[in-house]
Amino acid sequence: MSVNIIIKNAVKKYGENTIIKGLDLSVKKGEFFTLLGPSGCGKTTLLRMIAGFNSIEGGDFYFNDKRINDLNPSVRHIGMVFQNYAIFPHMTVRKNVEFGLKNKKFPTDQIRSQTDRFLKLMQIDSFADRMPDKLSGGQQQRVALARALVIEPNVLLMDEPLSNLDAKLRLEMRSVIKQIQNSVGITTIYVTHDQEEAMAVSDRIAVMNAGVIQHIGTPKDIYQRPANLFVSTFIGRSNILKGRLNIQSGRAVLEIGDYRANIDGVADKHLKQQDVQVSVRPEEFLLSHAQSDEGIPATVDDAVFLGLNTHYFVHMDDGERVEIIQESTMKNDIKAGSRISLGVNTEKINLFSSDGSQNLLSGVNNDVTQN
Repeated sequence: MSVNIIIKNAVKKYGENTIIKGLDLSVKKGEFFTLLGPSGCGKTTLLRMIAGFNSIEGGDFYFNDKRINDLNPSVRHIGMVFQNYAIFPHMTVRKNVEFGLKNKKFPTDQIRSQTDRFLKLMQIDSFADRMPDKLSGGQQQRVALARALVIEPNVLLMDEPLSNLDAKLRLEMRSVIKQIQNSVGITTIYVTHDQEEAMAVSDRIAVMNAGVIQHIGTPKDIYQRPANLFVSTFIGRSNILKGRLNIQSGRAVLEIGDYRANIDGVADKHLKQQDVQVSVRPEEFLLSHAQSDEGIPATVDDAVFLGLNTHYFVHMDDGERVEIIQESTMKNDIKAGSRISLGVNTEKINLFSSDGSQNLLSGVNNDVTQN
């Protein structure tokens, strides 16, 4: 049975150092929810508090309506998948998967049928009698996932489960994890620092920094309308330019140096003259081969052909360096040293306050509880 997870005013301290202060979070039943952030931001600490492996210095943790703060980890009915797999090296694949069922004293016939079910679900039934040292990294991770799921826990917790795999296996395993989670329908909290991985598997993502949740939303919400400058620069790549927002004849006009562009969608409360920081993702630049008085003049430093797309590394006349991604064409690409003009796709770029603390555009969907 999957559960809702509700966390109210969570506090975690190590001595005098407060790692998490007053954090609120709600995870829906059956949801694949990811805690994403840089190393040291508190995401694994929070996961271990949910699991019962870390003490809780303040706040309330609930599975549905049941407060779990004081429950032993063994009775929280969770499955856990660790970064290093943590499968038993002296046991076969089958015995590893059976372990939790035997520990919970399931009947022998149920242990056999349940183990067979998850060995097949994870496509490792042909390896049932192998020892772990005869398995690839991806196969070992499938064993760890099967062992966590076979007890049919209420919650599945995963801490950087793919970080030890090579790039190809990571792509394969994230598809496997998402597919299995969908088929089982278990409430899942997944910890990673890999933005692409988070976007590929998650229903919703919480972006964390310094123990504080900055933005909670779908991958699309967070990528297209990040709540603040930190989220914008952490999710994907962004070029950050200094600009100014002016109001002319009731319309918002963005100024970047001598470049001017009308911009729609500025929230009413932010519709005033002010300095701004402009987040332009590499694909959001409009690049013109010809010089134009209306564009931002720039010079191409390097061009890297990557098949579908070509990446241009450019410096503007004020010295600002940016990266641009354009779909490759059959024609000659722009060479290093070429002079170009730049515009921006005003429907996609984001504008932030001068301190970067908030997005000035409407349409920011953020599920963070405001205290």
